[in-house]
Amino acid sequence: MSTESFNPPDRAGSPGRGESLARAVETIALVDHHVHGALAGDAPRREFEELITESNRPVPSWMTQFDSQIGFAVLRHCAPVLGLDPHTEPETYLARRHELGTDEVNRRLLAASGIGHFLVETGYRGDEILDPARMAAVTGRPADEVVRLESVAERVAAEGVGAAGFAAAFETALWERSRTARGLKTIVAYRHGLDFEPGPPTRAEVTAAADRWLRRSAESGTARVDDPVLLRHLIWKGIERGLPLQFHVGYGDPDVDLHRSDPLLLRGLIELAEPRGVPLLLLHCYPFHRNAGFLAQVYPNVYFDVGLGVNYTGARSVAVVAESLELAPFAKILFSSDAWGPAELHHLGALLWRRAMTRVLSGFVADGEWSEAQAVRVATMIGAQNARRVYGLGEEA
Repeated sequence: MSTESFNPPDRAGSPGRGESLARAVETIALVDHHVHGALAGDAPRREFEELITESNRPVPSWMTQFDSQIGFAVLRHCAPVLGLDPHTEPETYLARRHELGTDEVNRRLLAASGIGHFLVETGYRGDEILDPARMAAVTGRPADEVVRLESVAERVAAEGVGAAGFAAAFETALWERSRTARGLKTIVAYRHGLDFEPGPPTRAEVTAAADRWLRRSAESGTARVDDPVLLRHLIWKGIERGLPLQFHVGYGDPDVDLHRSDPLLLRGLIELAEPRGVPLLLLHCYPFHRNAGFLAQVYPNVYFDVGLGVNYTGARSVAVVAESLELAPFAKILFSSDAWGPAELHHLGALLWRRAMTRVLSGFVADGEWSEAQAVRVATMIGAQNARRVYGLGEEA
């Protein structure tokens, strides 16, 4: 957890008012219900800057990613964890990072996050980051896996399946691959958009789509699944599997056509899936987090978080967290960081969320709208208890 305590403003004028709420939020053993591993190796400046942006383009020579909300947050909040003064220069920060080495940087920043349980999605560039077992070894905290549906399908294709056998092979592989997993995830927003036909395709449709995809993959030498029929098939097989199913929603790298990543486009699927009782978790959602809050309010099978948006809005993340609390029942909101790579992102995901929750809830208490006990209970629900219930994690060890 943070090495610095946060004391919210005392709007009621009583000395120390809000300090107990701040302490309570600070000590929640967060469940990061959607995260990726920390970097396994060192990152020189150019690579580090490319890892603290969602852009997949090189950083132009005339600018630095440190001149951004996330960059300023790294220099403000991560520098003290590495033994530096807040607001240090990027050159000093990166030199200290290199001096300590990746293992020590990971150890310090992950420990300082105060995250008590990691649900690690392993489907993206897994050879560059720590897997769940290594995340658990570094932190001393449990780390379970979330399996990406598209990665399972692409592995099946790489193993040489034919079109007629694809559906059965994928189903078998999914059950085996997710045998010990806590959840599943789809990146349909990246591969097609959320404006797909909501119902499951027929077996004949799947076979025809698999034939098109496998032929195209053989010609191109890559097995990137982006056929909307196949993506629907993967999603419905994921729903049949019965594990909580995560959807990337909203903001992300340029692969996302943002206007087709609004969660309201999932309404048809949500309603068709509702009788099955499988939790559908909308990840990140910025700038559509208010839309996600509406869906979480009206559909019992929908949950959401604002994970990625918190890190990248930095000093403005208080507003994002405040907006996430407007419509949805508090039992339907979860915490995540969506950190991938630099452990700074894991640390900041937790620190900025704690700071935002403390400021927002302290305001409610100071205004007499909420009691402090209610504020602590809601922060604990969102920070840990909701995820423990949804993913069947049990009580904190």
